[in-house]
Amino acid sequence: MDARVSEFFGSGNGNGSGSQGATSSNKPGNSHGAISKKASAKSKRAKARFSRSFKPSNNTPYLPPEVRNKLKLINPTQYRFEHLATQMKWRLQEGRGEAVYQIGVEDNGMLVGLSEEDMRASLKTLHMLAEKIGADITILRQREVDYDADVPRNIAEVLIRKVPDDQQFLDLRVAVLGNVDSGKSTLLGVLTQGELDNGRGRARLNLFRHLHEIQTGRTSSISFEILGFTSKGEVVNYSESRTAEEICESSSKMITFIDLAGHHKYLKTTIFGLTSYCPDFAMLVVSANTGIAGTTREHLGLAMALKVPIFIVVSKVDLCTRATVERTVRQLERVLKQPGCNKVPMAVSSTDDAVTAAQQFALSPNITPIFTLSSVSGESLDLLKVFFNIIPPLSNSKEQEELMQQLTDDFYWNEIGICREGDHLVVGPTELGQFHRLTVGSIQRNRSACRVLRAGQAATLALGNFDRSLLRKGMVMVSPEMDPTICWMFEAEIVLLFHAKTFHKGFQVTVHIGNVRQTATVEALYGKDELRTGEKAVVLFKFIKHPEYLKVGAKVLFREGATKGIGHVTKLQPIAHFPASQLEDQEA
Repeated sequence: MDARVSEFFGSGNGNGSGSQGATSSNKPGNSHGAISKKASAKSKRAKARFSRSFKPSNNTPYLPPEVRNKLKLINPTQYRFEHLATQMKWRLQEGRGEAVYQIGVEDNGMLVGLSEEDMRASLKTLHMLAEKIGADITILRQREVDYDADVPRNIAEVLIRKVPDDQQFLDLRVAVLGNVDSGKSTLLGVLTQGELDNGRGRARLNLFRHLHEIQTGRTSSISFEILGFTSKGEVVNYSESRTAEEICESSSKMITFIDLAGHHKYLKTTIFGLTSYCPDFAMLVVSANTGIAGTTREHLGLAMALKVPIFIVVSKVDLCTRATVERTVRQLERVLKQPGCNKVPMAVSSTDDAVTAAQQFALSPNITPIFTLSSVSGESLDLLKVFFNIIPPLSNSKEQEELMQQLTDDFYWNEIGICREGDHLVVGPTELGQFHRLTVGSIQRNRSACRVLRAGQAATLALGNFDRSLLRKGMVMVSPEMDPTICWMFEAEIVLLFHAKTFHKGFQVTVHIGNVRQTATVEALYGKDELRTGEKAVVLFKFIKHPEYLKVGAKVLFREGATKGIGHVTKLQPIAHFPASQLEDQEA
């Protein structure tokens, strides 16, 4: 979205945070386009009013395409109509099924606006274009721009959504983080069940998997919940659908929530969820009455270390005074602005703010939306739903297509990958360091059958008569043509985040690399005898139980008690190669 449009629509919260960290939309690579009209003499004052320029972030995953020609949507000729339909189809492909159009905006981003009659005619044409290619449109917001003109002039943002022909729905994964008793599971229960909580935790009961979780009210394992949206942006959850299959069948966009444990006792489970399930985003839930407490800072640090974009939900506002809520928000803003975070907090208090937050959050890694809501009264809950409905995927269609051309690589157990029904793959390494052949049977995404699994999607695979006792966490499925290698030892460049004394050779830590979680011993510190808090080094680790399949560049998290560190794999010391001819056949 154009920065000036963002500034204009986002001005409703009164603090100006809606425009901070904004990026220009007139660059190639995304689905967010602009449909414009020629400027009239009366609108020149509006142009001057919003002429501030913004520089795009260098870290944006992909940016909207530049529209060089002014598009006229009032009674287009048949040739022009076909051209516009083709252009819309291309933008939807680029955005993996979603695109946002800005009506009444010049190609250069100037807010010109349209008269009521012209806006009505343009929206009608846009609806006809969407209908032609099988898409639906939703008007996100509309606002008057030229208050001094004799005739009111408006701009509008419209969401176009069409599920690509080769997939059932657009799927985004959101990891849910936060301290124990912050209201994570209750919030998910309200979102996915469609009923408000009674103030005593009724909404979260359907999410718990174990008796002790129900008795204590605390999550100890990783659970998954889904929230769907139709092509018109309507919420689909268990309030009207009895099963996950029905939700999937009715949805064009799916949000999969990964509910993680908040208690420090289950930190290893939380880290495993963040590293192995590769979430697109992270939602940090903070209780308004307790503020930043317990594992809140640690969860925030983990998400930042793994470069997972994060937004914040301040819950339980019904239990606090407005002053207490504002104090908690200010506390969060101070933490986010610290040198170690360098985030730009953005308070969301209106629908305009929610739309702006969703678009800018995907464009800039520094933007951090902050929601304040209640799962009991339902206050501002709709703003969070608008955010989930609008938020786009982080990767565009070109990146997805490049991954699809590759061999099946890194399909982690309990994680993600690229796979097709009927593929012949190998799985390993087992505890004995072996890889076994198998054939992928049926594939299901959220209990709905599909034939192709794209990069970034999660699914369940049927493996026929494959011996399940051979499987364990940490294994991968790959193409046998990749000649997979395994290793006992690997080198990693690390930063020691905290250690009470000194980090030295012989020290044992629990290492998290993707879905690999195993104890490893420090075999060597290159160039140093020991490490202290804040220092960097290249370290040689050795697994103590069994070899693992790793890749150079993979993120490394390690911990042992209070000791914590992060880094990335720089070198592997493979112990064996497994050509296809030497793989063990475990198929029936």
